[in-house]
Amino acid sequence: MSTQEHPDRRPKRQKTGSASVIDREAMMDVNSTSSSETLLPRIELNETETTLTQLLLDVGHHIDNHPLPCPEGSEVTILEPLANSPTVIRFTGGWVRDKLLGVESHDIDVAINNSTGYQFGLRMQEYLAEAERARRYGIHEPVLVAQEDSYPAASNGPDVQAERTKALGGLHTIKKNPEKSKHLETVTTKIFGLDIDLVNLRTETYAENSRNPQMAIGTPEDDALRRDATVNAMFYNLNTSSLEDFTGRGQSDMQAKIIRTPLEPRQTFLDDPLRVLRLVRFASRLDYSIEHETEQAMDDDEIRTAFLAKISRERVGIEMDKMLKGNGARQALALIDRLNLYSIIFPPPATEKIVPDMNHWKSAYGLIDEMVHLGAERRVENGTTVDDLSVVAGILLQGEQDIYMAWLLAALVPWRTAPLPPLGPKGQLQPPMPAVVVRDGIKATNKVFEIVVRAFRNVNEVSTMRECFTGGVGQAEAPIKDVAEFNRESFGMAIRRWGPSWRMQVLFALLMDVVRTGGKHDHAGSNRVISNYADFLAHLRKLDVLEAYALKPIVDGKQIVAALNVKPGKWTGAALDLVMRWQLRNPGVTDGEGAIEEVRKHREELKIN
Repeated sequence: MSTQEHPDRRPKRQKTGSASVIDREAMMDVNSTSSSETLLPRIELNETETTLTQLLLDVGHHIDNHPLPCPEGSEVTILEPLANSPTVIRFTGGWVRDKLLGVESHDIDVAINNSTGYQFGLRMQEYLAEAERARRYGIHEPVLVAQEDSYPAASNGPDVQAERTKALGGLHTIKKNPEKSKHLETVTTKIFGLDIDLVNLRTETYAENSRNPQMAIGTPEDDALRRDATVNAMFYNLNTSSLEDFTGRGQSDMQAKIIRTPLEPRQTFLDDPLRVLRLVRFASRLDYSIEHETEQAMDDDEIRTAFLAKISRERVGIEMDKMLKGNGARQALALIDRLNLYSIIFPPPATEKIVPDMNHWKSAYGLIDEMVHLGAERRVENGTTVDDLSVVAGILLQGEQDIYMAWLLAALVPWRTAPLPPLGPKGQLQPPMPAVVVRDGIKATNKVFEIVVRAFRNVNEVSTMRECFTGGVGQAEAPIKDVAEFNRESFGMAIRRWGPSWRMQVLFALLMDVVRTGGKHDHAGSNRVISNYADFLAHLRKLDVLEAYALKPIVDGKQIVAALNVKPGKWTGAALDLVMRWQLRNPGVTDGEGAIEEVRKHREELKIN
């Protein structure tokens, strides 16, 4: 029986007094269905994973054989029955999913059944402090034992004599922060080149009047059912070398390519609203569909309100970065569009009343999707481009960072109607509102912020120059080289004015012009715009000005001052612009005398005394 033929057996949350618990009968029904109908596949470990598994199991045995009181500092309550149970260790979540998909992962979440990641990490350092033990796993330097609740970095410089030396990094704890939906006490470290998170299996209970959970050590069933998606809720049990699917739907949902929450979706999202974005990312990355009830719950005003109240903008930025740098960026933006999530990802500043214009946004991110794929084909073929979009993609998309910026600029198109801000009190330019949105909404880097500033600030100049070029040539019916406005000097100086990110500024102008024509609703108009930009960019390439922003003056200010036998002054900057214009008109000339003579001709105009 397929996943879609099953009635929805998701365990429901039952309210008990001031807290809530999981309906155990529903959970048992799910697991019995899974065990009787689904034969879970076997996971094969690579050499490094096998060594890591042996280390973790040995640490677990060491803990069982040498129990110690819990150290101070842990914020997670350990339930009495579990505290005295044998240590069971599991790889969880994304690593299991990726393994089943045949994808290698360097990030592993390790869940321990009877202690926190804090406590397990300290005992692991203690275990490896003996050099003989450490050498069993290829660790050739002593590992420092952490004292009390500190996490010193281990001193394990590599043994240059042993190629198979493997290091254990320092441990760093992430404390709980329920006000911002960070519920786990996690320890992070690096072992054998793998990024490891050590964490306890957990259960969460919610009071009637609060969305902030009380954390405690839980069972594997508790832990699986509290995860964001069934495909992320499967475990690999190191002790039994077996796959575990406690939701009863993880494997079948993978086969059916479905994203759904283990528990009732609306409550799942209210518990941690970031799960809405995470499901968008998983669905787009894996090319899965979101189950209907889950999708309906994602488009909910109360969840949007909780998202804005509970989720830090840094976490939003991390999720968006992963989406836009992944292979499903178009699908991610389409889901954000369809599920009305845009306003919680890119909210306007509190003082602004303007709202984003979502009309024709699909045309913008759809065009980038086409360009990315055409650009990839062009790079593989490394030959002559054969259509307008290939010309545009080949010139504008020069690498992975350009592709990321292209997606981000497409994501900001709905803010295209935001007016440019007035000058500051001292006449200084203020950043356009969309740049503030990307800086504050997803905590973009300064470099990304500056590119967005230039893209919005220069969009009209770029669009006008392109429009004048294509329109002017058509009217004059003259070769490009005979049209004074379109010579190498004017284009080269424009690119220098726009700076190193000029390609992204032209790309944004293209997106804006396509959207202005009505996008996909005016296919012929969009094609004309793309054709015009292809002609414009091909001309820039023919003029050899694509890298004009990086061109250095053939002579510098000191050489000009010496040649003219004058004192330096305010005129120097204007003189160097004159030199650059001369260079652009005279490509290939390496003697600077002609450039100096050009300055001499304009000596009076430049007010050189």
